[in-house]
Amino acid sequence: MAAQAVGTDEGRTPTSWLARQLRLWSRTLEPVRPLHAPAGRTTARHSSWPLTHELTSVGRARRLVTAQAGGWGLGDLADTLELLVSELVTNALRHARGPVRLNLRIQDAFLRCEVEDISPRTPVRRIAGSAAEGGRGIDILALLSDAWGTDRTATGKTTWFELTVPAA
Repeated sequence: MAAQAVGTDEGRTPTSWLARQLRLWSRTLEPVRPLHAPAGRTTARHSSWPLTHELTSVGRARRLVTAQAGGWGLGDLADTLELLVSELVTNALRHARGPVRLNLRIQDAFLRCEVEDISPRTPVRRIAGSAAEGGRGIDILALLSDAWGTDRTATGKTTWFELTVPAA
């Protein structure tokens, strides 16, 4: 077996240092898809939808997750899922500019919902007065979900929550 020369690919012409670095970085960043596209292919346990930066996207997100939960036989979670998705998508549209992506997946015994946006700022829990019209979204999220959080990403952040999937 002949040794491969540095800077070449088997059966190809020699490549420059820059070309090797670009190829390396493109493989590293490959999982980072633009938010105006789905995160990946829809599978039996994962769905993803890009949402436009319009208030009508909140209603669309509710319809999408309710239909998907029903398709997965998780209709019992639909009301809670619909409310929490509404809160996350509304926050993303209100506090971030640009595209938003909604991801829904079943992981082990949990239904995980993620809303991705391009803002690096994490949600802030506020104390809402009794007459306030808003400011309770994070409290609702904390009360109704089994877990929730925010993760920084290469393009902004992902705010997520999990609901326990009822035993079959």
